[in-house]
Amino acid sequence: MNPMKQIRVDKITLNIGVGSPGDKLEKAMKLLKSITGAKSVATTTNKRIPTWGVRPNLQIACKVTVRGKRAEEILINLLKAVDGKILRRKFDNYGNFSFGIAEYIDIPLVEYDPSIGVIGLEVAVTLARPGFRIKNRSVMKRKIPNSHRINNEEAIQFVKEKFKISVGDEE
Repeated sequence: MNPMKQIRVDKITLNIGVGSPGDKLEKAMKLLKSITGAKSVATTTNKRIPTWGVRPNLQIACKVTVRGKRAEEILINLLKAVDGKILRRKFDNYGNFSFGIAEYIDIPLVEYDPSIGVIGLEVAVTLARPGFRIKNRSVMKRKIPNSHRINNEEAIQFVKEKFKISVGDEE
């Protein structure tokens, strides 16, 4: 196989939306730190939604991005939390996929912490091929040609082979 066509995990992003600043947000940031070992950042709102009590620049969620070998190790544990099953509709047209974990205590190697309580999280996985850097670089930025992009079926096949999980339709 052409080495430029090999798919790899570019990054995983873990996200927890708590809806309000304060104690809940601190607990969520502590949880992400315990799962990944990396420092999380708080995300802020852009819009004002009075009925929800949301105003601009209010910190209501946190996220952490992990890349490289560490991302694959964490992803293996996160996939065990969903019993190695992902629905086909969780994959987008560009080869990325995401899934949710209802309670962090389902993740192997993560202990229950009474100070955090029970919180769920979302996981977004970005897949890439060598050469995808051309879309992000600062000099001579280019688009990725259609022949080099990762489509839905290629992503599903990669995940099945690499992580030994099942991808199915609605149950």
